[in-house]
Amino acid sequence: MAKGESTVTHEYTELTDDLISIADWQRYITTALNSADVYYGHGAADGWEEGLLMLSAVTSLSFQELNECRNCRLTRDEKLQLSALIKRRVRDKIPAAYLVHKAWFADLPFYVDERVLVPRSPIAELIQQQFAPWLSAEPTRILDLCTGSGCIAIACAYAFAEAEVDAVDISVDALVVAKMNIEEHGLSDRVSAIESDGLDALTGKEYDLIVTNPPYVDAEDMSDLPDEYHHEPELGLAAGHDGLDLVRRILRDAPKHLTTEGILVCEVGNSLVHMMEEWPEVPFIWLDFENGGTGVFVISREQLLAHAADFANAK
Repeated sequence: MAKGESTVTHEYTELTDDLISIADWQRYITTALNSADVYYGHGAADGWEEGLLMLSAVTSLSFQELNECRNCRLTRDEKLQLSALIKRRVRDKIPAAYLVHKAWFADLPFYVDERVLVPRSPIAELIQQQFAPWLSAEPTRILDLCTGSGCIAIACAYAFAEAEVDAVDISVDALVVAKMNIEEHGLSDRVSAIESDGLDALTGKEYDLIVTNPPYVDAEDMSDLPDEYHHEPELGLAAGHDGLDLVRRILRDAPKHLTTEGILVCEVGNSLVHMMEEWPEVPFIWLDFENGGTGVFVISREQLLAHAADFANAK
């Protein structure tokens, strides 16, 4: 048995005759994953949700359809596919979203692979609420900075049907994935993928709303990340000793790219502690989420300008 492999992760192919229905396999996958040394944090809360993702991919059924067909039998080929997925999930610690190349964000499906982070930001809840009450009017120009898979940009385009959205990333590989998703959602006429190091390539562009989920993991947390995170691009996670390397640049540069009533929405995760220590006088509005999640703030252009000196002097 491979090192770290749970006793429940024996030769899965031996079980294909014992497990018959979708419900059988849903239960088994849940038990196998929850009993193994795996970490959840990539769009699924537990083995049940990762099991749904695997079953949906193998059967081409939606989550609702899986429930409606829970007593239906799986074919032998489907069982073998599931066996292989479980084995790789446990042995190689690959998040289920990467195994099936699919993740959900704001109730929308996205293609993902190891060129991009798996979508999981609480910003999805804000998008579905159309950023109420923080926007003074419906935005016509939106920027998704550090777009990765393009999930925030695309979800914003759905939320604001008249808006044009720029999906920006420094990673050419990530932009390839973003373009795939933009095309798959039929939004090429309103969502543009742009290569840029931060806001550097956006000279002259202004937005009513800048949304960003930048790299924000500090050095200490990077060294302690579970194995699953090491399948994600480090460029999308690591951000210096305190996790604020790129955030500092965003706070300095954002006012030049926001309209008069524009706002910045930014996720910094656990690095909110470092932000509060460095800028105790800045009136960041830290948001609460019904579906869980922390470390997301809102700040207006006016407030950013009022504290421009604090950001300019930041290390």
